[in-house]
Amino acid sequence: MTAPVIEHVYRPRGAALTLLHSRDPEVLLSGPAGTGKSRACLEKLHLMALLNPGMRGLMVRKTAVSLTSTGLVTYEQHVAAESIQAGHVSWYGGSQKEAAAWRYTNGSIINVGGMDKPTKIMSSEYDVIYVQEAIELGKEDWEACSSRLRNGKVSFQQLIADTNPSHANHWLKKRADTGSTKILWSKHEDNPVYFDEHGQPTERGRAYLERLDALTGVRKLRLRDGLWVSAEGIIWEEWDEAIHLVDRRPIPDSWPRWWVVDFGYTNPFVCQFWAEDPDGRLWRYREIYHTRRLVEDHARQILKLVAPGGRWKEPKPRAIVCDHDAEDRATLERHLGMSTVAAKKDVTPGIEAVATRFRRAGDGKPRLMLMRDSLVERDADLDARELPTCTEEEIPGYVWDVQDGKPPKEQPVKENDHGCDAMRYVVAERDLQPKPNVRWL
Repeated sequence: MTAPVIEHVYRPRGAALTLLHSRDPEVLLSGPAGTGKSRACLEKLHLMALLNPGMRGLMVRKTAVSLTSTGLVTYEQHVAAESIQAGHVSWYGGSQKEAAAWRYTNGSIINVGGMDKPTKIMSSEYDVIYVQEAIELGKEDWEACSSRLRNGKVSFQQLIADTNPSHANHWLKKRADTGSTKILWSKHEDNPVYFDEHGQPTERGRAYLERLDALTGVRKLRLRDGLWVSAEGIIWEEWDEAIHLVDRRPIPDSWPRWWVVDFGYTNPFVCQFWAEDPDGRLWRYREIYHTRRLVEDHARQILKLVAPGGRWKEPKPRAIVCDHDAEDRATLERHLGMSTVAAKKDVTPGIEAVATRFRRAGDGKPRLMLMRDSLVERDADLDARELPTCTEEEIPGYVWDVQDGKPPKEQPVKENDHGCDAMRYVVAERDLQPKPNVRWL
């Protein structure tokens, strides 16, 4: 009996087509949001597994959790759906010894994991590795992946990756500029969902581009135009994702906790959970960042997170620092059963205090850190509109208010700043204590 023919349709264009034929050791597909970069990389990974029995591949992102909601969904629903349905590809959930993987009946395998838990995935050798959203990785992560390309089941070994652009001095852009990594420029016209074969936008494409056209500042330059640029007038020039955005780690119960809230409904409601280590360093370990929910609903979610069933699983906060809206504060206090304190909202001192914490201290480490995957729930509406969905996505676009070419005011642009405001509040609470009123006689 002959095996049934499996039909899978994918018509790559532009940079996606070039990627499929490329055999360069390192290839980076760079471009704005919505150009089909991840789909192209996953299609090549799947095709190589089908054509090369016994091939070993790896699908990786900085954290395994983020990969689960992005790359794995695209692979399962769009790239390998027909092969999975036919039984040629099956999921293996992993064990203490082996990484989770997609297993092929021809002996090929695609391991799946995150660089936050590298032990299992980095213990193997591979023919091809796909890195999703490569700007999240550090240079050491990238080099660790490259060093595992030595399985030899394919005639060439390759590290492929996709990314939205970041700032112009990012290590990955510099690597491409020096020729160590081949960069391919992906465009919206490459995506057949948004543009037809004649280069005309589809109905979905027009709607999507309208959303991107509505962006402003550095986010528009990166997500609409695909440029590697730094924000003009960026407020916290000290911010560096490679330094301040860190992997998750256990937090001892002995560390004091601080909660900080910036109210919103149409704009995001933000609640950040911070822990303070013995050196006074602040660590954000949890964040609610969501629109169109009532304060009492947020309060219920907060209690469910910290005290499921009424039993606290972590230390209670030393203080709940809140924006000044009296009605919202009263509602939050009533539903949490705890009091709050008003935030110190002086903008310039707060900005300077955060900048000071971003700088490296005497031990070579900054005094303010944001843990990855702190977001409790991603706001689908903000995501669809290409707006920030957490504090770390706000920071690159947090800029001084410059109007008509005049020097910047001592005020930030009041847009996409809700997490940044909350971060200012907690730092001000810890660092900007009022000075004693002493009069010398």
